[in-house]
Amino acid sequence: MKETYDTFFKKAYDAFNARNIEEVFSFMHPDVHWANGWEGGYVNGYDEVRDYWTRQWKELDPYVYPVSVKEREDGKVEVLVHQVVKDIKGNLLFDGMVKHIYVIENNLIKSMDIEKQE
Repeated sequence: MKETYDTFFKKAYDAFNARNIEEVFSFMHPDVHWANGWEGGYVNGYDEVRDYWTRQWKELDPYVYPVSVKEREDGKVEVLVHQVVKDIKGNLLFDGMVKHIYVIENNLIKSMDIEKQE
């Protein structure tokens, strides 16, 4: 990878927090398999991710900040994030730590799963 995972994920999360979907896509494989942490299940590819985030941002105001990044023994990348989620009226719904687990292929995010922080 040309840049470190720390830099890569900071840029990706910054783009997400800015609601810049197209910039986030520059970090993703076109056939990305993405966990739908709001409704459950997964979405696949840019169109489904865009649709999911657009729906989500009409109801929720999530911000996600990477705290640590490490490569697991299985080659996946674990990003511990501080996630703050409010509803659109500003009421706090969640403020805590979550693990995002990534598969990176050809320097792009191929998949993302979510694990609860223990």
